[in-house]
Amino acid sequence: MEKENHTFDIQPAERLSSVSEYYFSRKLKEVARMNAEGQDVISLGIGSPDMPPSDETIRVLCETARQPDVHGYQPTVGIPELRQAMAAWYRRFYDVELNPDTEIQPLIGSKEGILHVTLALVNPGDQVLVPNPGYPTYTSLNRLLGSEIVPYDLLEDQQWQPDFDALEKMDLSRVKIMWTNYPNMPTGANATPELYRRLVDFARRHNLVIVNDNPYSFILNEHPLSILQVPGAKDCCIEFNSMSKSHNMPGWRVGMLATNARFVQWILKVKSNIDSGTFRPMQLAAAQAYRNSDEWHEAMNRTLYRSRRHLAEEIMRTLGCTFDPAQVGMFLWGRIPDSYTDVEELTEKVLHEARVFITPGFIFGSNGARYIRISLCAKEEKLAEALQRIKNII
Repeated sequence: MEKENHTFDIQPAERLSSVSEYYFSRKLKEVARMNAEGQDVISLGIGSPDMPPSDETIRVLCETARQPDVHGYQPTVGIPELRQAMAAWYRRFYDVELNPDTEIQPLIGSKEGILHVTLALVNPGDQVLVPNPGYPTYTSLNRLLGSEIVPYDLLEDQQWQPDFDALEKMDLSRVKIMWTNYPNMPTGANATPELYRRLVDFARRHNLVIVNDNPYSFILNEHPLSILQVPGAKDCCIEFNSMSKSHNMPGWRVGMLATNARFVQWILKVKSNIDSGTFRPMQLAAAQAYRNSDEWHEAMNRTLYRSRRHLAEEIMRTLGCTFDPAQVGMFLWGRIPDSYTDVEELTEKVLHEARVFITPGFIFGSNGARYIRISLCAKEEKLAEALQRIKNII
């Protein structure tokens, strides 16, 4: 019997047309090809800490993973030991009181949290305020979920803080969420108590929710702040915090959100239908990491990054870029010279001639189009070698 010649034509969901492959996913493939060719590219692109967690954290993971009764499914809400450690950490460093039973939700990471919070709070067609420049996932995930993106400007001459006068002139009647991120990525602008007070006031008056992404507050920052320090903030704010940056645990995928009990329950409805609880030994190890000493945080989050930052600043100067020395966090953000037509003229030259990968700022939004970002997640000898390679081509 003759087989029918039939073309099987399946099309992707229409939502995929609104996003592209994540820049780093695409660009790191190119870097991998160059390395396979023997070019030995030094990556100063992504913010993946290159040092391990504390010894005690690793010990707890190894010891508990050997126990025979820890390998089953875990509660989506997280184990009590982890939630209690998270609450104690907020009390210790931010002087914020959280009920570990009702006001904390462990996460697999902030990306997951962005998805769950949006599903819990935003209907398709509702508006969300997204910073420009800002973390690309705020935009891409909200587009995938059918939210209407309303960018708001962050500008260098305003210290990369929201222009509240401009925001007040906008029609905010359909806005459900305002995404914020301080200390800011990519710009390194720090939070201030006044900024947080203004954000809370803005949210209360306009009946919207501030979601503040706060994973960088311990890195090169003497005074970590939380938006939840503002009286009444829990009523209208959700704060993400991640162990990836502050505890050298990016691959462990442990984070949290903190807010009022009602919001937590809404988010849990979503999360419990999408994923399951994290491996119990990972949660117990994370609870131990939250008890790291002040000396550990000083050595890792300040001393280590301070020495790397000096080299990154020298790279910026060699490239002719200008930057704010008051930046905090694990990146250095700088403006490129006017002599370059666009930022990729500089970053592609550095990649292909000096074999150093640095991030062009346009991936964070149009207001980043004349900027570059250098990651401090490389050992000093690699940063020093990158500096020398760049000096050789400039």
